[in-house]
Amino acid sequence: MKVCLTAALALAALAVAKTEVSAEEVVAAYVDDRSDGAALVRSLYNAINRKEYARAYGYFAETQPVGGFADFSRGYANTISVEVRIGKVTTEGAAGSVYAAIPVAVKSIERPTKTRLFAGCYVARIINPAQQAPPFTPYQIEAARLKEVEGPIEQAIPAVCDVP
Repeated sequence: MKVCLTAALALAALAVAKTEVSAEEVVAAYVDDRSDGAALVRSLYNAINRKEYARAYGYFAETQPVGGFADFSRGYANTISVEVRIGKVTTEGAAGSVYAAIPVAVKSIERPTKTRLFAGCYVARIINPAQQAPPFTPYQIEAARLKEVEGPIEQAIPAVCDVP
């Protein structure tokens, strides 16, 4: 009985200690899924949450974001964490490619204690896999059009995004 009580107290102490971990100490599990547009965007924000900015930057196609990698990574200097919500994704085939329009809302927690909300659309593209030659190129982000908005994250997701 004494052993069971000691084990229960130890487990309770661990549970309490676990809840006292700061947001900066929690590391999300590694996710790198480029199987569709929504998975690609989730992987992008997973990389940002893990401070893996080279991986995040690598999800973009030749039209790299914000003036190069140094500027891109500096843009997240005060970011503690991000949360992404994805709306209804639309896909369309055109000229040997498949495009996915991904509506998103992104909540960013920043230092010192600031919360920002962004909403807009990502456009991802994959060349038809059956028509590719090595090296294989998975889905890549072709465009990102987000702007800062107000309101709860659930209501900030655009209803629809246009496929180019």
